[in-house]
Amino acid sequence: MRRTTKCIPIGPIRVGGEEPIIVQSMCDTDTRDVRKTVEQILKLEEAGCELIRVAVLDQQAAESIGEIKRQIHIPLVADIHFDYRLALTALQQGVDKLRINPGNIGAEERVRAVVEEAKVREVPIRIGVNGGSLEKHILAKFGRPSAEAMVESALSHIKILERYDFDQILVSVKASNVLETIQAYRLLSQKITYPLHLGVTEAGPPGTGIVRSSVGMGVLLAEGIGDTLRVSLSGDPAEEVHVAWQILKSLELRQRGITLISCPTCGRRKGDVYTISAEVEKRLRDYQGPPITVAVMGCEVNGPLEAKHADVGIAFGVEQALLFVKGKIVAKITPDVYMHALFEQIDILRREKTTGTKVTDK
Repeated sequence: MRRTTKCIPIGPIRVGGEEPIIVQSMCDTDTRDVRKTVEQILKLEEAGCELIRVAVLDQQAAESIGEIKRQIHIPLVADIHFDYRLALTALQQGVDKLRINPGNIGAEERVRAVVEEAKVREVPIRIGVNGGSLEKHILAKFGRPSAEAMVESALSHIKILERYDFDQILVSVKASNVLETIQAYRLLSQKITYPLHLGVTEAGPPGTGIVRSSVGMGVLLAEGIGDTLRVSLSGDPAEEVHVAWQILKSLELRQRGITLISCPTCGRRKGDVYTISAEVEKRLRDYQGPPITVAVMGCEVNGPLEAKHADVGIAFGVEQALLFVKGKIVAKITPDVYMHALFEQIDILRREKTTGTKVTDK
């Protein structure tokens, strides 16, 4: 069962409570370049991103927030480090949410200035604690950036915000160590009811980063912990969004777009599972409509019986394949039409699910 948290508005969306778990990412563009930043955000929207964060490195970047926000369709988050004045400018520019690391933003009076402005504008703040940027006195106490150290840091900064009568708070406690990250979120979830933003920071390039992020966040989500997530990869932000959706779909927490199931390597394999499954994934990667499950199965053994829950699929035989819909065989097809027949059925299902009207054969 999902942990109960406070529901926080972020622009037109809401996070926490009984709201869906939100997928977010972060631009890798120079925020001062409005055109490139907007272009990337629009592409991320198409991929399924629901909340987008940009780095605010200087005053010019902060002043770009308003124009960026006017050209996109999802809530915009300003990521602030070191200079609290950048947060004030971002708020004045109409940003939907702030992410600050209180450990490096300076004295409490600077944090207070940001909080007071955010309160007036009804903008939430995410307290982002990272294992690599803990306060010196906390590191001295714990000796290293442990789960307990991150939680103590988060709780101390929550108290600061609450002291100024501010409760529109989200929290993250990320580390590059997966086990420390899991433990930190477990500990924190027992102490607060604010929404938690999940992530494994500095997870690495896609090859390793996807695995580490999926393990870390998958464990927590399966335990009912987490209200938003970002998969942090050294690569294309769109890949972060795709992976985040796969994590949520695999745990049946959100459903949209294509879910592809296909056979692993096996000596019984009779058809080109690799090519066809890769083509399905490629063609339908950005489809974000009603959920469709597609199965590409290598033989009759792993055909309609094992993939009967799929909406549409193909099971290979020696010289032909079985095309099935909802577990029922609808045709026996030959290699020359494998791809065409499969995508024809996928397109029919897409139209039916999108329009709610059954497509009849002509």
